[in-house]
Amino acid sequence: MKNSEAIAKNSLSMKHYFSWKVISAIIKTGIIQSNVMGMFAGLCLALYVNDLSFVKQIPVVILTLMGTSFVVGGSGAINNFYDRDIDAIMKRTMDRPTADGTINPKFALWLGIVLVAAGLGLLLTVSKMAAFMGFLGFFFYVFPYTMLTKRKTIYNTEVGSLSGAMPPLIGWVAISSDILHPIAIGLFVLMFLWQPPHFYAIAIRRLEEYKAAGVPMLPVVKGIHRTKVQTIAYLVILLLASFLFWPFSKVIAFTMFGLTLIWMLLGIFGFRKMEHTKWATLMFVFSLNHLTILFVLMIVMSFIK
Repeated sequence: MKNSEAIAKNSLSMKHYFSWKVISAIIKTGIIQSNVMGMFAGLCLALYVNDLSFVKQIPVVILTLMGTSFVVGGSGAINNFYDRDIDAIMKRTMDRPTADGTINPKFALWLGIVLVAAGLGLLLTVSKMAAFMGFLGFFFYVFPYTMLTKRKTIYNTEVGSLSGAMPPLIGWVAISSDILHPIAIGLFVLMFLWQPPHFYAIAIRRLEEYKAAGVPMLPVVKGIHRTKVQTIAYLVILLLASFLFWPFSKVIAFTMFGLTLIWMLLGIFGFRKMEHTKWATLMFVFSLNHLTILFVLMIVMSFIK
């Protein structure tokens, strides 16, 4: 009887492990989708600049898509393994399988290792530079960010932004070896500067949760006023960075400038008039629209040509 119960329990446990709901939570499919969009935008711009046919590059596109997805998903799984103690404290993350006891956390670790290795292998078939950029994205996210700075310094957001800026470069170098091309630099700067205002908004909205978990996000350590000021400062720099795209496409440059200006003005006008959480929610929602519109524009322009 006991053996039967044990077998039934193990069978149920295995179903948890191989449930797509559990797997998708471990690898953070939402983050994969946003990163893949950035990668695809970078790839399409490289095709555009080098006057290459998308159809003829479909094998490269598929390999880069799969490789990027695996590296991002694997990095997310390793992050879930490492952060399971603080994830269990925060309402936003307490239902992750690694935090609520659904699975053995080591499963997430090994899943992450396998996915990252497979992803880098796929990117290596595309180009050494694509694999290198994928490795940098994984490395910055797991080691300098997750393990070294997330729990120790307010600059964890900036360190994490280095990782988040890699996907468009993966897409770019999958097609072009010119990593110092102005467009490649523009993509990196865009993604690096976009992330702090986006994550500062999340940190304000989840301020009490980060406090409870002991994560030194900027509003936890320096206060909400300082975080709002720093958000506006980043948006001013992002506004100026729009001109990096000017030599390539005035449409992209003007669109980025206009979207960033609206984002900045929303932050300024609501600085004192809006309640902190509402201000942060507005800034967060607009940040998502800002990046989505830009990436879609980049992709559409490439296909139109």
